[in-house]
Amino acid sequence: MEINFDQPIFVISVAAELADMHPQTLRQYDRLGIVSPSRAPGKSRRYSQRDVNRLREVQRLSQEGVSLEGIKRILELENQVTALQHRVIELTEELARRREPLESRIFAAGTAGDVVSLARGQRPRPRSQAVVVWRPRGDV
Repeated sequence: MEINFDQPIFVISVAAELADMHPQTLRQYDRLGIVSPSRAPGKSRRYSQRDVNRLREVQRLSQEGVSLEGIKRILELENQVTALQHRVIELTEELARRREPLESRIFAAGTAGDVVSLARGQRPRPRSQAVVVWRPRGDV
């Protein structure tokens, strides 16, 4: 049996006891948006193990002197980092799926001296004769 850390199973009194806090403190954190538990059909709060772990982290930061607003910002940034890490993994996997195996790729020098990737038997296309001039934005 696998444990799901996101399953909202703890009522507020149990979550408060697990986090070594008063239930009123959990209600305050919910109002401030620091730790927002799920809601059961009767509107009662249900905390997951992840919520309890977050409450413990909030308590640790608070004991170190971080304000509630600072704690909220830290948690938001941690969530953002986690989301970005997951996105990097997704993009890396997608890139790996899209890439051809390296053995099947051929590299050649293009007509402008650039490196191009070609299929076997293919030649680089000649570039158009147009001249491209680059100027920094400040120059007119």
